[in-house]
Amino acid sequence: MSGRDPDRRRALLDAADRAIAAEGPDVSMAAIAAAAGVTKPILYRHFGDRSGLYEALADRHVRTVIARLRPRFAEAGGDLRARASATITAYLDLVSANLNLYRFLFHRAGAEDVRARSRVTSLVRSLGEELGGVLAAEGVVPDPARAQVLGHAFVGMVQTTGDWWLDQPDLDRDQVVESLVDVITAAVTEPELTRRSGTASRAAGRT
Repeated sequence: MSGRDPDRRRALLDAADRAIAAEGPDVSMAAIAAAAGVTKPILYRHFGDRSGLYEALADRHVRTVIARLRPRFAEAGGDLRARASATITAYLDLVSANLNLYRFLFHRAGAEDVRARSRVTSLVRSLGEELGGVLAAEGVVPDPARAQVLGHAFVGMVQTTGDWWLDQPDLDRDQVVESLVDVITAAVTEPELTRRSGTASRAAGRT
């Protein structure tokens, strides 16, 4: 809420992070308040209500993930496969290292609260738009509309596959990364190869 001490707000979010990490995604609001050393009414007063707390946590952590991933996929001139591999690896490492927090934001808060779910969706969508913009700007996918389609598709694919992978403890992370990178590079390169082949075939037919 406006007018609240930002340092105090940050300390409350830090306490919420600790409580979620310690007790899991089903942590109670009372446990979060206790970790912060306040009562639930005081906790809510800083965020408006429970939805406000959920939104603040979503905004904090999804933005952190995006900030970690952005330099990897936006590395101009880098090999597409290497960039995709580095980005996906970084994402899977982040969510697996913060499993309780991930499940709190994407499962618990999203299921309980429309505003929190909308906030997470908005932030993830912005990452898809940004990735689509990078693909178009670098000429990886020259058609801007198709670049946006692929940008959103790649983000959604990695997120949902990562969510599934977290429940597969025996499945090697590198195998998951390699499989996702195969799909991404094929989606980007195969249509261009097909287009070139078609152009060559038409040219040969005219000779």
